[in-house]
Amino acid sequence: MAVAKKAAQTAPKTSLYENVNLQFDRAAAALKVHPGLLQQIKCCNNVYTVQFPIRRGRDYVIVEGYRAEHSHHMKPVKGGIRYSEDVSRDEVMALAALMTYKCAIVDVPFGGSKGGVKINPRKFTVAELERVTRRYAHELIKKDFLGPHVNVPAPDMGTGAREMAWIADTYDAFHPGQPDNHACITGKPFQQGGIRGRTEATGRGVQYGIREVFSHDTDLKRLKLTPGLAGKRVAIQGFGNVGYHAAKFLHEEDDAKIVAIGEWDGAIYNEKGIDIEALNRYRLQKGTIMGFPGTKSSKVGADVLELDVDILIPAALENQIHAGNVDKIKAPIIAEAANGPVTASADEKLRKRGRLVIPDVYLNAGGVTVSYF
Repeated sequence: MAVAKKAAQTAPKTSLYENVNLQFDRAAAALKVHPGLLQQIKCCNNVYTVQFPIRRGRDYVIVEGYRAEHSHHMKPVKGGIRYSEDVSRDEVMALAALMTYKCAIVDVPFGGSKGGVKINPRKFTVAELERVTRRYAHELIKKDFLGPHVNVPAPDMGTGAREMAWIADTYDAFHPGQPDNHACITGKPFQQGGIRGRTEATGRGVQYGIREVFSHDTDLKRLKLTPGLAGKRVAIQGFGNVGYHAAKFLHEEDDAKIVAIGEWDGAIYNEKGIDIEALNRYRLQKGTIMGFPGTKSSKVGADVLELDVDILIPAALENQIHAGNVDKIKAPIIAEAANGPVTASADEKLRKRGRLVIPDVYLNAGGVTVSYF
């Protein structure tokens, strides 16, 4: 495989929030539902913005965070907490809406919520991250945006079981003696009441969703693909929790060939396939996938989006496939493992070109499904 040249990345003109609403309007147009009811479903019920000081060395910094509750038609509301410099009010509102629709699609009785803290976790020490997490939880507790019966967060980009354990412990300190305190959070360590399989659940759901597509001969004939995943060439953008587990399961259990992986600092390629477990060990040791033995590399992680493969899995951020690069997408199947990785306009173009887009609200619902059980 030739290493792709640097892609011309044009920033999308629409935000994730606008794209989610455009997709909603497109779906709503196919329904005979009263416009007032549709507007009620569409709007975000509550958004809470917090700002608090955190000590860093001899100084203090102001940290900003958000928690959106999209729909209260089911309680508790459910959705992850992400740590990223790109977090915004509109972003968490959009992600909360996607959670509402996702839970409805898989028949999980939760409303949708989402939270975020506007920091780069790589630039904070563990002690600083703990202070940020506990203070953020404290702020949510004060406004009743956290609790087993009202709002139950989970891990997302930049957070994991460690942060969930800190949140559960903080909630427990505010409500001593309550038997269900640790139910205020999911994705916590198994030793603290977490469920086995939750860490890999979203990636597992991605695998199952792609498997299902490859069991439908009519769609595969249209896409000029053969049934079964064995030997299918896969490119993945994002090697975090979701991307890693999706790659691992597709490679080990379905014999798919993972030929390219893109990350924040670049991309790697191997036409013969990448050893996923060896790559994960390398990343944990080096802090990067770049330089992994036996692979070619590019300094642009988004290059993997334009490769000629059978399955493209965007498992990183939103708005990765947009007006600026949609015409360069060659994969017949785009599996949305991330939330909103394809803009509404790009989605429409891909479908008109005969591409199959497996939607995020179905494909990445494995995490919330396992959390329910």
